[in-house]
Amino acid sequence: MDLETGFHHVKKESWRTVLTLAYQSLGVVYGDLSTSPLYVYKSTFDEDIHHSETNEEIYGVLSFVFWTLTLVPLLKYVFIVLKADDNGEGGTFALYSLLCRHARVNSLPNCQLADEELSEYKKDGGVNGLSPKSNLGSRLKSSLEKHRVLQRFLLVLALIGTCMVIGDGILTPALSVFSAVSGLELSMSKEHHKYVEVPVTCVILICLFALQHYGTHRVGYLFAPVILIWLLCISSIGLYNIIYWNPHVYRALSPYYMYKFLKKTQQGGWLSLGGILLCITGSEAMFADLGHFSQLSIKIAFTSLVYPSLILAYMGQAAYLSRHHNIESDYQIGFYVSVPEKLRWPVLVIAILAAVVGSQAIITGTFSIIKQCSSLGCFPKVKIVHTSSKIHGQIYIPEINWLLMVLCLAVTVGFRDTRRMGNASGLAVITVMLVTTCLMSLVIVLCWQKSVFLAICFVFFFGTIEALYFTASLVKFLEGAWVPIALSFIFLIVMCVWHYGTLKKYEFDVQNKVSVNWLLTLGPDLGIVRVRGIGLLHTELVSGIPAIFSHFVTNFPAFHQVLVFLCIKSVPVPHVRPEERFLVGHIGPRECRIYRCIVRYGYRDVHKDDIEFEKDLVCSIAEFVRSENSSPHYVKVDRETDNDDKMKVVGTCLTHLDGIQMSEDDSDNIEEAGPSELKEIQSPTIKPRKRVRFIVPESPKIESESMEELRELTEAREAGVAYILGHTCLRAKQGSSLIKKLVIDFGYEFLRKNSRTSTLALTVPHVSTLEVGMVYHV
Repeated sequence: MDLETGFHHVKKESWRTVLTLAYQSLGVVYGDLSTSPLYVYKSTFDEDIHHSETNEEIYGVLSFVFWTLTLVPLLKYVFIVLKADDNGEGGTFALYSLLCRHARVNSLPNCQLADEELSEYKKDGGVNGLSPKSNLGSRLKSSLEKHRVLQRFLLVLALIGTCMVIGDGILTPALSVFSAVSGLELSMSKEHHKYVEVPVTCVILICLFALQHYGTHRVGYLFAPVILIWLLCISSIGLYNIIYWNPHVYRALSPYYMYKFLKKTQQGGWLSLGGILLCITGSEAMFADLGHFSQLSIKIAFTSLVYPSLILAYMGQAAYLSRHHNIESDYQIGFYVSVPEKLRWPVLVIAILAAVVGSQAIITGTFSIIKQCSSLGCFPKVKIVHTSSKIHGQIYIPEINWLLMVLCLAVTVGFRDTRRMGNASGLAVITVMLVTTCLMSLVIVLCWQKSVFLAICFVFFFGTIEALYFTASLVKFLEGAWVPIALSFIFLIVMCVWHYGTLKKYEFDVQNKVSVNWLLTLGPDLGIVRVRGIGLLHTELVSGIPAIFSHFVTNFPAFHQVLVFLCIKSVPVPHVRPEERFLVGHIGPRECRIYRCIVRYGYRDVHKDDIEFEKDLVCSIAEFVRSENSSPHYVKVDRETDNDDKMKVVGTCLTHLDGIQMSEDDSDNIEEAGPSELKEIQSPTIKPRKRVRFIVPESPKIESESMEELRELTEAREAGVAYILGHTCLRAKQGSSLIKKLVIDFGYEFLRKNSRTSTLALTVPHVSTLEVGMVYHV
């Protein structure tokens, strides 16, 4: 499965491409936002305020909805936040990644100077860019770089936003599907309806989560048409209601009606903002899903179709309700009551489909953000299944999927009404927006190099609006708002414990690493035997020899003829180009045949499977050997000069077609090769299990020493590859505080035992794996 093709390239797009992307974005980005008319009015008028014959309440709510949609999704996200992309990627971690690069703030312990030479790292200026223009901006940057407390606060802030997104992934499917199914209440008696609504919702949700492992690429082409039909449907019904019931409803768009609304309703009006807030549910998806589309396509889709359709839908409902004041039942104020009776069943079907599409988008987004957290060392390792080899970002995480389903069903069965679901969802949504506002203010100063005054104005204007909605939602803590807080608190504890344990484990590795000189003393005189094959020792260290290897050699005095210290690491960029994937270097003299290979992935990159990875790894080492003398250009991997620092950037096999290529055949199926312009280096071993050939170009000429090194590498590859993995157990050292013992001995160890091992081990055959156990006292 070649997933390198999923790499995001920024290029000039034709108008046809932009419009196609705008159309496709309807099903992925706007599913959640488009279904908000199903529950906004119903949640708003549920308890805090009541619809009266003066129409001041309905006009005030319409005015609030209009200006909230205009100021937050349109002004904030479309015209400002979308510009803060991280090399085409968006979301909370994109903003955090930008800040990491511009202020040298990094949650990843094994970052290197060489990482700053990556193309994606330097594209927007990075750390090599200009410093903030103002003195306050420069002081802010230096404070972030010096004080670990501020760096941790920034990380926790990003994690809070992430946890709320995960909480929204639980609440949004329940709210959307439940609201869509609630249209059945107009077609049956209330006694029968309460026994049908919840079971139907649960069945739809179970089917939705059960089908996740198939991926969305098979039915994804239906998503955009469903949302397009839904938007045309609600806008047409809205326009009909405006013309037929109240053509003068447009007057309510004036901000004056917000003042009249709050003056009359007072505290009840303020509390009802928690329901009005739901009209912008899903706005964050415009930024979070930016990596699948482009800024221009998302802007066109929102401004030309989504925004006008939503405004017409809300105006149409308000126009209908302004002429209907006799409330005869609990569901009189809602979406379906404003739909003409003959159209209710078709609209119900379309609404359920639209709710499923919106739920699917938020579930996929939850998988994506958990993968990003895991890549940056802030979430336990989980199994990630790529459901499509063509569409980048289509992933499925089994453990998270079933957890989301159980929690989603629990919310549906536990609440059974849109009011409490809406209170819970609203708090999650507005918290994510507040986090985005705070991070954006830092991006304005540190990344865009604008004045601090402009950042303060941004925070004050949008922060005030969002804080108003936040307080209105927080007041309803006991009425459902406690759910996202409880869920986010649990996920935040998990992330912080895992991140803390990961840092402590890395610190132990650094403090106990063995010098290269010790490794060079190992030889036949000490009883050390070199066996055939390639040994890949997985480590988090980017320099030095890990303690796990000395522990291994002490108990088992042998290692392979070719030894590779392999470090698979994530860097704070969304993608690493294939031609910059590997950093390869020698450890000690060449004749020792010991290498260090650092494999770099972005937080949204796809890891290849074991067969392709092995081939790329061996080929990169061979290319390093070939080009070591012909182009002796090394990169400095650390700020402190060291002999072990000499490494070269090498790409995957497909990126250096003019260099060494590797060919593998079963020994029984070898046919006589025809004449070739390329020279083949093959092992002299008789009847190997697999024949391996390095095909090298005639020019430049390879030295005899390098030819011998390639022959040994060929022979070792034919003998097979063994993966040496550390199976470490963390224990708090004596004298540690009670909190540290609880976190390390119980919290981190519980997560470690119940999560996957390293990313490498996910695809390594068990027969080729050797685990070395060791206890770390941190």
